[in-house]
Formats: sequence, structure tokens, C-alpha cells
Amino acid sequence: MFKKILIANRGEIALRVIRTAREMGIKTVAVYSSADKDSLHVRFADEALCIGAPESKNSYLNIPNLMSALEITGADAVHPGYGFLSENAKFADLINNYGVKFIGPTSEQIRKMGDKITAKETMIAAGVPVIPGSEGLVENITHGKEIAKSIGFPIIIKATAGGGGKGMRIVREESEFDKNFETATQEALAAFGNGGCYIEKFIEEPRHIEIQVAGDQFGNVTHLSERDCSIQRRHQKLVEECPSPFVDAELRAKMGEAAKKAAKYIGYEGMGTIEFLVDKYKNFYFMEMNTRIQVEHTVTEEVMDFDLIKEQILIAAGEKISRSEYFPPERGVHAIECRINAENVFKDFAPSPGRITDFHTPKGFGVRVDTLAYAGYTVKPYYDSMIAKLICRAHSRAEAIAKMQRALDEFVVEGIHTTIPFHKALMRNEDFQKGNFDTGFLGNWDYIEEMNKDL
Repeated sequence: MFKKILIANRGEIALRVIRTAREMGIKTVAVYSSADKDSLHVRFADEALCIGAPESKNSYLNIPNLMSALEITGADAVHPGYGFLSENAKFADLINNYGVKFIGPTSEQIRKMGDKITAKETMIAAGVPVIPGSEGLVENITHGKEIAKSIGFPIIIKATAGGGGKGMRIVREESEFDKNFETATQEALAAFGNGGCYIEKFIEEPRHIEIQVAGDQFGNVTHLSERDCSIQRRHQKLVEECPSPFVDAELRAKMGEAAKKAAKYIGYEGMGTIEFLVDKYKNFYFMEMNTRIQVEHTVTEEVMDFDLIKEQILIAAGEKISRSEYFPPERGVHAIECRINAENVFKDFAPSPGRITDFHTPKGFGVRVDTLAYAGYTVKPYYDSMIAKLICRAHSRAEAIAKMQRALDEFVVEGIHTTIPFHKALMRNEDFQKGNFDTGFLGNWDYIEEMNKDL
């Protein structure tokens, strides 16, 4: 087992890893930017090193500085968390070549699944259903139009190196193609340094359903059921739940087997997520794979009563997967997660950095809060706006929603704006309560009017 883990990340995920590592008797190293010197992950780690200026490129994305921190502290493993360098094959290579274990997949696996076109080609070879679309990158507008007409509108243009909705455009008719293609490629180039795009058939009324998978160094692969991540804004997840109110036992079994087939084909090691789009007829298509732990891993933990970070560390240390299959317990457990972001929901979810003057988290049976914040903490403008995750677990979805409503009422954050008013409105929305939603739900719901009822 590892003696010391360096956590190449910040915020609540760094704290999450610190907690499990401490329970396992493993020492931890926190790295931080100069802006994060007062962060909780710095306080609770066994050691902490400043690795640069506030901007991510000068600190959490600064590979030379991270390698220096590794050498100074003598850590024998690196946990990348999510975001930042968690899916950077070059970083994984450098770590492993230095004789230190990267807690995650191999660099080859990251490369295969990190580029969306390569991932799609890999999944076709593995026999996993994929969305009809271009074979490889689209060369130019003329080439793109030919592909679009062959598969039929509506189509979606996607950046091959994309994420978070950047470099992504929906095109419903041919006359809109030129402008959207140019916009997508330019946006992709600016965001990722790679303007390459591909085209897929746009799935109407889709659900975003992901399957948590785990693979060990002995070729064993399993899945840990699904999460429904369909409540999104600008392709950014806001709410996640397990199990999905849309997925039945038959669909769960089919998607689980497909996800296992995908992971098995590449010999996947560690925790990962196979993401699918599922249409209203319950046809599912591979979308992408995240070769890391997810923000929303918490809802799977609550339903399965299982520490995924601990399992991730054990797998990296050479242990076999501890269970062969994971399914929602027959006794019935449901978990919902609301992302509490420092954003003004009344002003189009505009970022709301600043000092938190008062901070009170909800408590009670079945309520969990993973957070980096506290009273007096200053939310920085340099990083992701998420300051907390509120997770509620109960014996049914209706009970989990009721518990979430109560917990949101107890959650106090003053000094900045947060997404709490949005989540309160969502939890009492009749369609959400009935499970009648897809990824376009927020575009068809006047949540501003609903939130105003609380003022």
C-alpha cells in the first residue's frame, strides 16, 4: 500500500481524497496556488506546498511545479482528482516514468478515450452502440455538409478535444450549417488549442445516463449501475441521481453490459465513467468516457454504501476489484446530488465570487455535504464555481426529494449568490418530481418565475 499520496487538485475533491487516505493510514500532500493558501485541503493534509500563482496554468496545470512538489515530498502516488490534469496522458506518463503510481488509468487508455473521435472508433471496434456520424474529423464546410445531409438533420457539431459544451453547436437545417461550423471550430481552437470537429446525429429528447465502471490490473471489470445527469445548463450538470427514474432493470442490464464491454476492450484500470445518450425509446448510444473519478461519484457511494475513492486507491495499489457486480439494493435506496455553485441564478447563472460571510450546512439522517467552503472563505474567480455538493439519500425517490427540499431550506450561504434558489424551485417542479425530463428540460421551464415565488 502507498505511504504518501500527493493530491494534484484542490477544493472538495482534494478533501475527499484526504479523508479516505487518512482512514487508510496513508499520509497526504496538498498542493495549492497562492490564492488557495487558506483552503481546507491545505489545512487538513499532512503536508502542503505552494506550487504557483492563482491562475491554473501557473499552478494546478503547471506540470514542472507539480513534479518538483513530488520530488520534495517523496510521495509514492499521485491522485489527480477530476478536472485539471486528471485526463492528461503526458502527466500520467511523467508520474509513472518517475517511479510513482498515477492513481488512474494508463496513459495509453487516457489517449484512447480522451480524444472523442478515437474513443468513438474504439467503441465501434468494441461493439458498443455509437451515435451515427462522421468517420474522423470533418475536413471543411463542404465535407461537413455532405455528412450532415447523409445522416439527416438535426445534427450536432462537436469539438474532438471538447468538454463543458465548448465547441458544440446544434444545426437543425442546412442553411444554418456554415455559420455554426465556423463558430464551433473557432471556439474549439480558442478553448482547447485544437479546432478539430466531428459531426453526429442529434438525438431528440435525450437523457444523459452514465455508467460507473471499475477495472483492475488483472483484467477484471465491473459496473456500479447508472447515474442520471440530464438536468443540465449549457451542457453543465446541475443535478445527478442514482438510480435513474427513467432506467428499468432491462435497460440497466443492457447498458451495464455495454459499459463493461467498453472498459474490458481497452483493459481499463481504475474508476471511470461510460457516458451514454438515451432516446425516449430507450435506445442508447456511447457519447464519451471520463477516465477519472466524477464529481457525482457521491450518489453512487450513497446508494451502494461503498467508498469509491478507497476502491480507486486499492486498485492502483494492485488489489483486485472487491465486488463482482453492483446494483441498486432491492430494499430500495435513492440518492440525489445538487451542485451548489457560486452563481447568480437570477442573472443567467453569472459567476459570483467573493467572501462568504455566513455558512451553515444542513444536517440530519441521510444528508451529506462535500464542500470546500466555510464562513470567512473567499470564493476565487480563477476556478470552477462549485463550492459544495449536497447529497440526500432515502428509501425512495419521493423521499429523497422531500429530504433535499428540507436540506436546501437549511443551507445558508451569505455574502455571495448561489444556485440554492434554483434547486429549491426544481425540487418542487411537478415534471421533475414525476421524472419527466431530458437534457433540454431547463430550456422549456421558466425557473426564474418559479424562483421568484420564494422572494
